[in-house]
Amino acid sequence: MPKRFDRSFQTDARAKPARPEAAPQAVPRVAALYDVHGNLPALEAVLAEAAEADLIVVGGDVVDGAFVAEVVERLRAEGDRARWLRGNAERELREGERDPALTDEQVDFLYGLPERVELDLPGLGHVLFCHATPQNDVDMVTPLTPDARLRRILEGVSADVVVAGHTHVQEDRRVGGVRWVNAGSVGMAYEDAPGAYWALLGPGVELRRTEYDATKLGGYEYPQASRQEAAEYFESVVRD
Repeated sequence: MPKRFDRSFQTDARAKPARPEAAPQAVPRVAALYDVHGNLPALEAVLAEAAEADLIVVGGDVVDGAFVAEVVERLRAEGDRARWLRGNAERELREGERDPALTDEQVDFLYGLPERVELDLPGLGHVLFCHATPQNDVDMVTPLTPDARLRRILEGVSADVVVAGHTHVQEDRRVGGVRWVNAGSVGMAYEDAPGAYWALLGPGVELRRTEYDATKLGGYEYPQASRQEAAEYFESVVRD
């Protein structure tokens, strides 16, 4: 006796178009650019390399250097792609000697910047960007800073990652439950090889070095030091 045709298989037997797989969601990438110090050739080189970044965090101390006004306007041209925070150099525009290269409007803009930027990034969690430390824009943290001191600085910080600059020396380490990243300096790096130093975040942390043409500085000379020399000097002036 032939088997009875089971209609329950009828629809299953028909070819169905394959449902396209959802494209993986792109992870936002953030370029952390700290301590540009008016170095326009270095900034231009980094911005060209950081074209893949969705956002730019301008981490303070864009002033005090060769092309201060030009650097400010170049970064402002990035519009909403750039998130700014204030460094000690911007704060000192009103508390110290005024830079004649800047207009009143530029000074007001820079002085009025926030002291922090906070972002949630897949793969990293909650990221706090500050200039020097979460408490202020002057304290020094270097690769020679003991973990015990850095742990005190990070006490009470709820972020998963803290990104800073200020000392112009890159580093990436974890103390307690917080990852501490120094993005380095775009314009006045204290490193063992010349270049513009910065960081790319998301989904991990990449410490970057970008070469640039220093002859475009028109003879302007920035201070130079090795990583060890800079770290030793900064640690020598720490008082806590």
